[in-house]
Amino acid sequence: MSLDDHEEVMVYKFLHSADFHIDSPLRGLSRYEGAPVEQIREASRNALRNLVQLAIDEGVSFTIFSGDTFDGSWKDYQSGLFFINQLVRLKQEGVKVFAVLGNHDSLSTVSRNLRLPDNTHLFSSKACETKISQNLGVAIHGRSFPAKAVDENWIDSYPKPVKDLFNIGVLHTSLSGYEGHDRYAPCTRDSLINKGYNYWALGHVHTREVVHTNPYIIFPGNIQGRHIRETGPKGCYIITVEDNEVTAVEFKELDVLRWYNLSIDASGKNEDELLRLFSDHMLALAEDAGGRISAVRVTFTGACSAHAVFMRDPEKWRYELRASAIDTGQGDIWLEKIIFSTSSPSNQVSEGLLRDIIDNIKGADNNELLTPDNGSSALKKLFEKLPPEIIHGEEPLSLDDKDWLKKSLDEGMEHLVAKMLSSGEQ
Repeated sequence: MSLDDHEEVMVYKFLHSADFHIDSPLRGLSRYEGAPVEQIREASRNALRNLVQLAIDEGVSFTIFSGDTFDGSWKDYQSGLFFINQLVRLKQEGVKVFAVLGNHDSLSTVSRNLRLPDNTHLFSSKACETKISQNLGVAIHGRSFPAKAVDENWIDSYPKPVKDLFNIGVLHTSLSGYEGHDRYAPCTRDSLINKGYNYWALGHVHTREVVHTNPYIIFPGNIQGRHIRETGPKGCYIITVEDNEVTAVEFKELDVLRWYNLSIDASGKNEDELLRLFSDHMLALAEDAGGRISAVRVTFTGACSAHAVFMRDPEKWRYELRASAIDTGQGDIWLEKIIFSTSSPSNQVSEGLLRDIIDNIKGADNNELLTPDNGSSALKKLFEKLPPEIIHGEEPLSLDDKDWLKKSLDEGMEHLVAKMLSSGEQ
C-alpha cells in the first residue's frame, strides 16, 4: 500500500480534476449553421492534452481524477488508447495518477477496457481503499462506482484519517443541494467536514466550486464545456501543500472551446446602432476567450426601432449577425443561436392598433387561432417528423412545454405584425 519512492520534500503540488467525458457524443451538431463540428468533437481530447502538459509544467507529484473520465462505453478502443497515451506522458515525467470511476464510466457501464500503465491506480469499486506515500506524507482514500446508479451515502465507509499524514478523500458525488444533477453517492457538506480529512477531491458537478476551505472541499467542474449550459472557463485545480497544510489553491483553465450565453440590451437602438453594439460585444468576448473558439448564444432584448426590421426578415439579420461575428472574431466566433426577444417602442400607433385587433381576435369565443392549449395536437404530426436529437437532445422540445409553445406563438405573431406594417397599409 505504498507509492513509488519520491525524493523527500517539504512542499509538493497535486492536480485535482474531474469529468473529462472523453469523446462525449455531440448529437445534432449538423443542424446548426456553421458549427465548428470537428473542433467541438476534438475539444475533450485537446483539453486533456492541456491538463497533462499543465501537470508536467507545474511539476506536480500526482494527479487526481474524480470520475467520469469517459462519457460511457467506448464506441471502439480508440478512446481508451488515447487516454492510455496521456497517462504514459505523465508516467514519463514521474507523475502518479489516482482515479475513481463515476456514474458515466462505472465498472458496469464501460464494457471495454485496457490495462493501465503502472503509474496509475484505479480505486476499487467493492470498497473504499487507501494508498499511502510515506515520502510525501499523503494518504489518498477513494472508491469507484460499481454501477451507474449509486444511491447510498458512502462517507461512513471511508476510513478514519491516517494520523500525521495529509488525508485526501476522492469521491464522485452529487452532494446535497445541487439541483440539476442526478443523485449519486449523496452526502452532506457537514459529513465531509466531520470526516477529518484535509482535502476532499469531488467530481460529478460540472460547475467548479470551492465548497469549503477548512478542510478544502472542491468541485473542479469539467475540463471542457460540452454545450450552452456549460458556459465560461473550464479546467482544474493545482493544490500546493506544505507541512500537511494547503498553502495555495489555483484554478487553471484548460478548455479549448468556450461557451457563452450573451444578452444584449437593444433598448432605443436602430439597426445600425445595434450592429455596432453587437460588434463591440464580440470584440470583448474574443478578448475574454483568449484565442479559443467561442460558441455563443445571443439574445437581444428591449424596446427598439430595430425590432420591426428583425421581424420583417429575421433570417437575413441572423446571417448579418453571423457575418459580423466571423469578421470581428476572425473566424473564431460561432453563433450557436440568435434570439430576438425585442419589442417595438410603445409610441408606434399603427402597431398598437394591430395588436389591439389581434388581441380581440384571440379573445373571441369562436376563434380558431393556434394557442398553447390546442397547439400540442396541431403540432403533433410535425413533431413526429423531427430528428430525435431535437426531441431528446441537450435542449429538447416538448409539446407539453406550454411556455415554449406560448413563446413560439408570440414570436410568430411578432413576425406577422412586422410583415403587415412593412406593407405600407395602415
